[in-house]
Amino acid sequence: MQTGWRIGALWGIPLFLDPLWFVILTFVALNFGLSYLPWGNILAGSAGFTIALLLFGSVLLHELGHSLVARSQGIKVNSITLFLFGGIASIEEESKTPGEALQVAIAGPLVSIGLFGILALVSLVLPASSLANVMVTDLARVNLILALFNLIPGLPLDGGQVLKAAVWKVTGNRFQAVRWAARTGQFLGWSAIATGAAIEFFTGELVSGLWLVLLGWFGIRHASAYERITKLQEVLLQLHATDAMSRDFRVVDADMTLRAFSDLYLLETSAPQTYFAASDGRYRGMVSIDDLRLVERSQWETQTLHSIVHPLTEIPHVEESTSLVEVINQMESQQLPRLTVLSPAGAISGTIDRGDIIRAIAPKLNLRISEVEIKRIKEEGSYPSGLQLGLVAKSTKV
Repeated sequence: MQTGWRIGALWGIPLFLDPLWFVILTFVALNFGLSYLPWGNILAGSAGFTIALLLFGSVLLHELGHSLVARSQGIKVNSITLFLFGGIASIEEESKTPGEALQVAIAGPLVSIGLFGILALVSLVLPASSLANVMVTDLARVNLILALFNLIPGLPLDGGQVLKAAVWKVTGNRFQAVRWAARTGQFLGWSAIATGAAIEFFTGELVSGLWLVLLGWFGIRHASAYERITKLQEVLLQLHATDAMSRDFRVVDADMTLRAFSDLYLLETSAPQTYFAASDGRYRGMVSIDDLRLVERSQWETQTLHSIVHPLTEIPHVEESTSLVEVINQMESQQLPRLTVLSPAGAISGTIDRGDIIRAIAPKLNLRISEVEIKRIKEEGSYPSGLQLGLVAKSTKV
């Protein structure tokens, strides 16, 4: 779920502002404004605000670098958001190869380095003692710092993405590469927290110390999220439809009349939601209750289930060997409550819905989910809010 205020779009990519962005904008404007006081209060304030906006413009260009390279690889970019710690591009899926992942990762820092070079050249032609020269020099320096900081080798920084691409190339295992980069990011995050706490304790620099602590917390939080998502992706690829399917369906005689079917099954208080019709030892297809209601009741005495059955080849289905990633993607893309699972021989092995998927993955992720919760998921047809399986599966390469 995208948060923040949409302010427009660039090259079709929606741009958002997180409310906390205004906090850091004010802080940066004041910080630079104070350094420009020799040029007068009004000019200093205006220059401070301008340099803050230009700084975030640089951050936006940095994120556009990632986004446009990802789009050149056929990857959808959902949005770019400016927030307290800079910016982030929401890229829908992973690059197909380590080389392409490296291209996306390095694009942002290269944009920042390019901006540094351009601004450094511009500063050379401006009067040395002018406010414009100082502002351009400051902006150049900040872009260089932005590039170098982002190249620190730990997720969620760009350097962590570079490290991931390198380990992926060497090991051939993307999941292992993400774990390495995520754990490096967690180590760096804890180091930043410890350093910030030490600065605050020994020097009394509250702002500097607190900022490092916040950066560390942000790094740990997002590095841990990368690790959790990677574990979930691994599980979804390891498990198959046969591991999650249930047999919550009933097989009925295809030769029975619609009236007999209604009396025998639909009047039951605990009737299952899914029915398959069979005759002569063969499955004929699925029986839809909605189709039954379309038939005039006067014909229920003479028409059999053969008249309303949907052949197995025409109903949404997957094979037993289909990975859960593909199962989820099919359910989400077609907005299906469940899928039928077919055996290699084309017979019905079971059915699978969102509750079945959660029941299958919960032990692998050490999640405690009760049968009451599983039942609720089945009835509502939606995953728990903390497990965005639709998005995770969509971003997972099979």
